[in-house]
Amino acid sequence: MNESIKRKPAHQRRGRWILPTLLALVLLAFLSVQWARQNRALSYQPSFQIPAWEGQAYIPWNENKPFFQENELTTQAYASYSELDQYGRCGVATACLSKELMPTGERGYIGMIKPAGWHTVKYPEQIEDNYLYNRCHLIAWCLAGENANEKNLITGTRFMNVQGMLPFEEQVAGYIEKTGHHVMYRVTPIYEDKNLLATGVLMEAFSVEDQGEGICFCVFCYNVQPGIAIDYRTGESHVTE
Repeated sequence: MNESIKRKPAHQRRGRWILPTLLALVLLAFLSVQWARQNRALSYQPSFQIPAWEGQAYIPWNENKPFFQENELTTQAYASYSELDQYGRCGVATACLSKELMPTGERGYIGMIKPAGWHTVKYPEQIEDNYLYNRCHLIAWCLAGENANEKNLITGTRFMNVQGMLPFEEQVAGYIEKTGHHVMYRVTPIYEDKNLLATGVLMEAFSVEDQGEGICFCVFCYNVQPGIAIDYRTGESHVTE
């Protein structure tokens, strides 16, 4: 070996790997956070017995307290949607809502989306707006700007969409617009067995900066329509006798 060729000192050789190693660790930490969020979205499925519908659009659940854990609370805005399952059904949708996620343009067309159990059917004598089903956003367009996203749209009755979900969506949107604060938000469609239609959705929200003083609810909205009987296995329906 030519002794005139000198190797660099060990500490200098090690120094070449410090920056790449740090970058790799930062990337790994970022991917871990994203994986954790997606994993929570895929695995979160509250288990409970749904009380029989007695005419109300929604009922409080868990004493109206959301199930968010302390380590889930954040002020970093995001929205996460589950992959469709083997039956084409949406899963849980989770978000940290903020002004930066709220849309500024016009809402687009979503008629091309056919959620699981979808039927285009009218009941003009029973329903003021004629149509039984809406393409219901799990996380409302006004909150996160997600419109024609098949992972965010389920087949929901007009009653659930307007009487059940809308008041809570408007409450959250108004709070964010007024305060500029963040709101943890989660909507979980609840299915029985292989039914294509959800029995309803569990809606949870918790305002972060004021620890729930502004927004704090946990409600179950029934996917029903007064005067109409629904087969939740297929989405087919008929007028009740």
